Amino acid sequence: MGQGGDPRGTRADDGELGAAVERAQNGDEAAFAVAYRLVQPGLLGYLRGLVGGDAEDVASDAWLQIARDLGRFRGDGAGFRGWTATIARHRALDHLRRQRVRPRTTALEPDVLELPGPHSTHDQALESLSTRQALELVRGLPRDQAEAVLLRVVVGLDGPAAARVLGKRPGAVRTAAHRGLRRLARRLGGPDGPHRDAGSAKESE
Repeated sequence: MGQGGDPRGTRADDGELGAAVERAQNGDEAAFAVAYRLVQPGLLGYLRGLVGGDAEDVASDAWLQIARDLGRFRGDGAGFRGWTATIARHRALDHLRRQRVRPRTTALEPDVLELPGPHSTHDQALESLSTRQALELVRGLPRDQAEAVLLRVVVGLDGPAAARVLGKRPGAVRTAAHRGLRRLARRLGGPDGPHRDAGSAKESE
C-alpha cells in the first residue's frame, strides 16, 4: 500500500496533500488536519456508496487507523488517497459483515434528482454524483460497478490506483466503471436512456 498514483490521474491538490502528509508524519498536527480536509469529502462519499447512513461512523474508524499507521505510509498525495481508500474499504466491509447486510438497491422518486437535459452525456451523470441522493442511486448499481465509479469519480483515483484498492486488474476496473456510468446515464435519462432495449438495460446484471 501507499504506492503513488499514475500521473494521468493526478489531481490539482495532490501536491498539497503529499506535502501535508509528509509534515504530518513528522508530527505536525496542523498538517494532518490539512490532509484530512483534502481527503475526507471524497472518502465519505465513497463510504456512503458502500454503507449508506453509517458512513460517518465507518469513516471515523478508518481515520483512527490512518492516524495510527501514518508512519508506515510511503508515497505521494495520489498514493495517500489510494491508501486511505483501501483502509476505508476494509472498515466498510467489516461493518457490513457485522451488520449482515449487503448494499441495498435504492429506488429514488423522479423528482429527487435534478435530471440532466436531452443532450446528457456520461460527464453530466458524473456531475450529478455530488449529491447525496445520487450517491444513493450509485448504491443501486452492481457492487463492482458502484465501487469502480465511486473510486474513480468521488475519491478521484486513477485506474491503476482504484484497481489496487479493489485487488483487481486495471482493465477490469475500467470496464466496471464504464458500465456503471452507462447505467447511471440511462437512469438519469441520458442518451443511453430508457429507450434502449431491455437486453442492453440488463448489461452486467
